[in-house]
Parts: sequence; structure tokens; C-alpha cells
Amino acid sequence: MRTNFNAREIEVNKQLMNVEQHAVATVVAEPAADCRRLVQVILAGGSGTRLWPVSREQYPKQLIGVVGDQSLLQATMKRMDGFAKSWDVAAEPVIVCGAEHSFATREQAQQCEVKPRIVVEPARRDTAPALTLAALAASADGDDPILVAMPADHAIADIAALQAAIEQAAQLAQAEGVIATLGVPPTRADTGFGYIRLGAPLKDGAHRIDRFVEKPAAELAAEYVASGSYWWNSGMFVVRASVWLDALKRFQPEMHAACVEAHTNAKRDDVYITPGAEEFERCPSDSIDYAVMEQLGKEGSPFTGVVVPLEAGWSDLGSWDAVWEAMDKDEFGNVANGRVMMEGATATYARSEGGRLVACVGTNGLVVVETDDAVLVADRSHVQNIKGLVSRIRQTKSPEAENHRKVRRPWGFYDSIDHGDRFQVKRIVVSPGARLSLQMHHHRAEHWIVVSGTALVTRGEEQFLLTENQSTFIPLGVRHRLENPGHVPLQIIEVQSGAYLGEDDIVRYDDQYGRCN
Repeated sequence: MRTNFNAREIEVNKQLMNVEQHAVATVVAEPAADCRRLVQVILAGGSGTRLWPVSREQYPKQLIGVVGDQSLLQATMKRMDGFAKSWDVAAEPVIVCGAEHSFATREQAQQCEVKPRIVVEPARRDTAPALTLAALAASADGDDPILVAMPADHAIADIAALQAAIEQAAQLAQAEGVIATLGVPPTRADTGFGYIRLGAPLKDGAHRIDRFVEKPAAELAAEYVASGSYWWNSGMFVVRASVWLDALKRFQPEMHAACVEAHTNAKRDDVYITPGAEEFERCPSDSIDYAVMEQLGKEGSPFTGVVVPLEAGWSDLGSWDAVWEAMDKDEFGNVANGRVMMEGATATYARSEGGRLVACVGTNGLVVVETDDAVLVADRSHVQNIKGLVSRIRQTKSPEAENHRKVRRPWGFYDSIDHGDRFQVKRIVVSPGARLSLQMHHHRAEHWIVVSGTALVTRGEEQFLLTENQSTFIPLGVRHRLENPGHVPLQIIEVQSGAYLGEDDIVRYDDQYGRCN
């Protein structure tokens, strides 16, 4: 038996024991019937492939207004507003997202006047580790709340019906300690959704969970719907924090240990919780369904899974066909978004994002989506193949898989206007009070022209102001920084010239957003 543990291992083991003892103590000390506190957990780790070209890896669908003026993430943030007064709903939701989306997530929360705790995943590990990090964050103050976990990229038409289903699930989680999920009675044989096979019936339409079923083929999906014994899997879960942590520890001990250690070594400020990267990268990747829910019915399991009916106009918006299904249509079954004109078209979805006119003549069952840098034309019955198309685009190292032409940054955004051999032109907009990193480029020089606003420029040892119609030159290899000291957005035109113009030719020396090399 090994006995020569080093100091680091001893400390980590102590931390693990403290967290685990706290979870157990909470369960024993506080009867389930007294737990009336709910914490909304928003899982916002989308990869931006299925709604390409509007959704991209660096700006996925939860950050976009797919079916309304608000983004899907913003709509999700508001879904607990006005919840039953008999419950204590935490004012701060916990949002779990990747580092590349954390600043946009915070910005969108501010627009909604929501002050979340944002857990920034150091690596992608699917939904089970994400929910675990959220459970640890929500119970860090000694509380043991009921978590209401929901993906950030779904559409819900009837919020009152959603809240009624959540309340039913929360009552079961509170009184009986179950892990509850919301299941949607199917309206068609859809191959884009996972299914839940219903077990023994409970009161108010709920059922025990018999098993989870992956997305089926068309014939099998039809059999599921005809049997009446299967519901769609919504991906929404209601569970007490300590119950989730105990279940994960039993079924996935390696995942549990990695998440606890990553949480223990997290960096924290008023908004962000950033778990330890080295610890979290050791965590296995798995979904909530696979890691825990499919284990509940196995012999000897002390945990119970329950599915509560959700009839609220739910869609996971997992394809452009699902977006078409979720939106109001004209008399011919068409959906038009943006500058679109239809002539003799039927059952067509058309969207203009880049401002150009999209004209559809005699189309039937098509998806047509235009952005600044890409156009998608697809048969609605084949939209599930878009994910494979994006993989092929990524393999060619084309930028359209990751970014839009307009790329958002913590300080504002830039728009790549033009490019060619040894040059690139960008429009850069810096938000009031924001600043770019102090940086240097090995392979390019830059010319800056101020279009509007005031720029504070650092160039080598110099620092000076530029106003409208003034310009400056940043030589190759010189440290520089652009800041907006004013109260209105700063807009400049940047002309880059050099042998290599890629975004990875940046050496950062100082950055308020934690992006230094």
C-alpha cells in the first residue's frame, strides 16, 4: 500500500473530504420538506453547428435571436420570472458556458438586467460535468437548493405551462428526493429528438422513468409515437443539489472527483467562477442522460428518476426545420425573416441576415439562409446533414466554421470588410470605456483611421489621442494598444499589411480580460 503522499495530494484529499462531508451533512441536517429554494441553472455550452451559417462555433445559437428579438439565452434567463411565490427563487441564476462565450453571456445578461454567476468551463466536457459545477457553485454557501437545469438554446411558447411543470417536478424533488426531468408528449414522429420510455404512472400525469432512448430512425420514431409510451426528452432537469452530487459520485466517481477538485481550485470574482483548468481537463466527458439518468433504474440504485409532462410548445431548435416548425407561417406554409420575398413558394424557410434581398420563386420545402459571408440552401428533410457540412468546412480551415465576418470581442467587435494578398481591412468598434490588450504582431503592420469617437493610442513609449479623421501607423513589432476613453462607441478603419494576417499573430503583454499569452 502506498503511504508516501506528497503535500499537494494531502491538501487536495482534505478539500475533497470537506466538500463531500458538507454535502452529506446538508442532506442529513435539513429535511427535504423544508427545502423551498430554487436555483435556475442554464447550460450554455453549444458548439454552433446545426443552425449554420447564422450560428458559428464562436457565436452559437443561444446567443442569437433565432425566433424573436431576444437571443435564446436571454429568453431562457427570464423563464423563472413570476414563478410561484411559495418558492424562494434565487435572484442570481447560474450559467455554465465556455470561455469563448463568457463575455457575450455577461453582456446579454446585463441587457436583461440579470446578474448571474457565470461558471466558465476550462474545456468542453458535456452536460453532466457542467451541471456538477453548477451544483457545487449553488451549494457553496452551505445551502442545498433545488436546481432547475435547462439548456440555453430551446424555445418555449407557453411560459405559464413550463412553470407549472417545473413546480410539479420541484415538489417531487423536494418531498421525495427524486431526479426529475420534463418530458414532452410527442406530436409527430421526429427523428431529431431523444425519447424517454415511460414507467409506472404517478399522480398528476407523471411517470417513473423506464429508460432513455437515443434519436431513433424514422420507422422506430413512428412506433414510439403510436405506442403512447414514449415522450420527447426536453433536456430539462429538476433535482436537489446534494442528490445530484451523491448520484454522480455513485455512478461516475472519477467525474465527481475531478469536478470537486476543479471547483475547489477555482478563481472567483463578482461574476465569474473559473474552475481549475488542469483538474477539469482530467474530467471524463458525458451527458446527464448517459452519466446518471440511464443508471437510475438499475438494480441496487437508491435514486429514483421521474418524468413530468411538459406541454408548453417546446422545441430544442436543433435544426432549421425545427425553427420553421416553431414559427408562425403564412397561408402557404412559408416563414420569412429579414429582407425576403416569396413568389409561388410553399413550406419554405428563408432568412436574410446580411441585408441582401433573398428571393424565393416556386420553392417547396427548402431552407435558404443568407449571411455576410455564406449562403445555405438545403432541403428541409436533409437539414440534419448540416453538422457534417460544417465539419468539412472546418477541415478545409475555412473561417466560416468558427466566426462570422463580424467577430465579437469583450471590448466590442470587428468586421472584416476586405482582404487580399498581403492586406486586410477591418472596421473596429470599441465600446465606451473599453480597451484592447497591449499587444504586438510579428508579421504585420497596421494603419488606423478614426471614423468617429476618440481613440487613446499607445504606440511603443508614446501615448496620444486621435479624433475623427485623424490616423496613425503601427509598425511591425511595436507594442501598441487601442482604448476608448469617451462616452460613445469608437469606430476606426484598420488596414493591415504584411506576410501573415492571421488572428493568432498576437503577443499579448497585458489584458484586462485574462487573455495574455
